[in-house]
Order: sequence, then structure tokens, then C-alpha cells
Amino acid sequence: MKIKNEAKRVHFDTLPSTQDYAKEKRADGQSLIVTATSQSGGKGTKGRSFSSAVGGVYLSRLTFYEEFPAKHAFLIMAHAATAVCETLRFYGLNPLIKWPNDVWVNDKKICGILIENVFSGSEISSSVVGIGLNVYNRLPEDLYPIATTMQEASGKRYEVEAVTARLIDELNKPRGMDEYRRYIGYMGRQATLILGDERIPATLVCVDDEGGLTVEIDGTKRRLTAGEVSVRI
Repeated sequence: MKIKNEAKRVHFDTLPSTQDYAKEKRADGQSLIVTATSQSGGKGTKGRSFSSAVGGVYLSRLTFYEEFPAKHAFLIMAHAATAVCETLRFYGLNPLIKWPNDVWVNDKKICGILIENVFSGSEISSSVVGIGLNVYNRLPEDLYPIATTMQEASGKRYEVEAVTARLIDELNKPRGMDEYRRYIGYMGRQATLILGDERIPATLVCVDDEGGLTVEIDGTKRRLTAGEVSVRI
């Protein structure tokens, strides 16, 4: 994998979506980091809305690649999740990754990551990685039981720009699957697998070098990919 050019950063007070802005700039061929103080139309996985009030890090990174086989696409997700965990650890928090790429602290979600790749034949030509990290932003009431912020988890106030700068620094470092797996949590735990309309109880076993999740269902092990299943702890 080779990155074509160094990313330039642009910042906005508000945007509908840093992810959409980054995707619109693909035609320019320049790697880009887009940040916003707030978003009016933040997006999560599967088209879900993402709360984006002032006080969070809202960042999308557009990257162009050369010689990046599509079979290694999971490395993009692993790289982003590990960079977020390293950022949180720098600030004294103890993050875990709930496979494949949700970052949790104190058994609550603190960060969401959205990956959108463009393929050219058997290679990845570009990707947009969207990261929403809760720093001190106010969360919607319906998220209180399942989400947290850096401030709530630590009792400390952090400056968003300092956290953003640290995250960008971590994103610029090379990462591998071993680093990603060090942060993987909840292995050995019972979970519910959501496969289409099915809800299947299973035990989480391990994550392999390609990012596949091995689970045990009624004594039988099965390998699943991020594209086909959601996991509820």
C-alpha cells in the first residue's frame, strides 16, 4: 500500500457532514482531512444519523492509494480504530474496540467510525474515513445509557482542538493488525449476532488477520465478516 499524497486539512465551523464534503472532493485527487466544530447532518453506519453537537471531534480523512489490494481493506478500519484508541489512551482513558470498529470506554460507545472505499478492479483507489469522537458534547437523552464522552468518563474537560491534533498525529502513524487486536474487547463474552432478521446468541472467540470474527454458536465455530453481521454485547 502506498499513499499518493500528504493530506491537507480544512476546517469549518459547521458542515452538514464532513464525510459528504470529503467525498465531494475526490475528483480533485488531493488527500484531505476535513474537520468541523459541529455537523447538521452527521452520518453513522447504515445511514443512521450521528449526533454532532459542539464539543466533539468530527473528522473525515480522504486518502488516495497506489498498490493497495482490496483483500486488505480491513486494514483501513483497523488503522482508524487503533488511532482513536491510542488518542484516548494518551489522555488517560482505557478504550476497547467492539468489533469491528466501535470504540468503547466504560462499556459505553465513545466513538463511531464510518469507512467508505472506492475500488478500481482488485485494488482500493481511495477511502474516506469518518470519525466522530465524543469529547464534551451533549448527548441526546436516548443515548445516555449506551454512549459516553471523554469528559463523562474521566471527569476532566479536554480541548477539542488538542484532541483533534492528537488524533491526526495518530492517524499519520503506520498500524498493523497486532496493534488493533490489542484493543479488541469482549472476546469470550456472550453476544447477540444480528444477521438480517435473525437474532442469534453466540460467544465471541477471536479476530483474525483479515479482520474476520470467529464466533461459537451451539458448540460450532463460524467465521463472519463485518459486512454481513452486527454484534450486540
